[in-house]
Parts: sequence; structure tokens; C-alpha cells
Amino acid sequence: MSGSRTAFVIDGFNVYHSLVDASKALGLPDESGTKWLNLHALCESYLPVFGSDATLAGIYYFSALAHHLQSLHPGLTARHQLYVRVLKETGVSVELGRFKKKLITCHSCKSTIKRHEEKETDVAVASKLLEILALDLADRVILVTGDTDLAPAVRTAKRLYPTKEICFAFPWNRKQAELEALVTTCISITREAYLRHQFRDPVVIGRKQFRKPPTW
Repeated sequence: MSGSRTAFVIDGFNVYHSLVDASKALGLPDESGTKWLNLHALCESYLPVFGSDATLAGIYYFSALAHHLQSLHPGLTARHQLYVRVLKETGVSVELGRFKKKLITCHSCKSTIKRHEEKETDVAVASKLLEILALDLADRVILVTGDTDLAPAVRTAKRLYPTKEICFAFPWNRKQAELEALVTTCISITREAYLRHQFRDPVVIGRKQFRKPPTW
């Protein structure tokens, strides 16, 4: 394949839950866990896997703010907002979706409970994949996720843009055989890579300074 421009499209929630699992597996307390992740540095570190001429064409991060959990976990939203600010300052493009309240009825006891479901991220990731290919913004797109809901979008993208390369970078402990079978190249991000690519504390960018939250 000619060309080496490489874009990363990141499913923020898939990565977040991987980070939580990695921190626990590594025996790290909250204050020294892996959530203060430098996505720009992490993505750059994997470029050599795709050849010495691979260049970074963009990093796109998709997530949502869990306002509905604020009463149970004070500061959760503020921590996420701070992290998003740092990502933007380091050149990551961020798009936030939303959570939607849903009523669920138990078939056994007939009681109804309220749950919140994250909306739009899967569609947004799929749309960004097709946008990058349609506008020729990259020669290779790496999807950082283990979410099998993206399989139809990958099949469509491969059919419409056969000269482009689509790969998966599975977050730690999120590898999916169904997705692996769709593409020719996959990598698995290690939990040690998470540790190696943490932001400094504080993060200093120009005149701006961002401190890691104490429970991160």
C-alpha cells in the first residue's frame, strides 16, 4: 500500500474500562493508576509497528460526560472534563456524546428501574472512519476499541475504499476475534504501555498547567 499517513480513532469508554482493569491487575491505587493516559504519546509509540515511514495524521477521541453519576461519585465529571482539556491541548480531537435515560421493566417482578445508556459514540466512531477515508485524510485508520458493534462499519469501509488500510488496536484485555478476522493487521495495547505513557504531573503546555486529580 502506498502512503503512510496514519489516523487513530479512539473509543474512549472502551479504553477507560481497559485502564480501570489494567490498574487493578497491576495492583495500583487510584492515585497512581493508569487513567492519566497521554493518548498522543501512546499512539505515536505504536507508529513504528506500521513501518518506518508511518506518520501521524490525527487522533480522534470519542466519549461522553457521565453527569448522572455525579451524586454517587463526586468529582467524576470534573475529572473527565479536565482530562478532555489536556487531550485537546496535546493535539487530540475530542467529540463528546451523551447519556440517555432509559426505563427498564423486570419481566419477573414487573418493577421498573431507570438506567442511563451512553449514546452516539459507536455511530460517531463509524462516521469518523468513513469521513477520514472519504476526504482522504489518511492512508491508514487504526480503530482503538474492542467493540464489535463497529464490525458493519469496517466491512462497509473496506468495500468502499479497498486501497485504504483499516486496523485495530485493541485496548488491554479487550481483544475480539470477530474484529481481528475483519482486517489484516491488529495490535494489542499492553498494560505496561499504559504505564509508560502517562502524563506528567503537572502537565505544562505553554503557560497552562494541569494537575492530575488526586484520585486518578
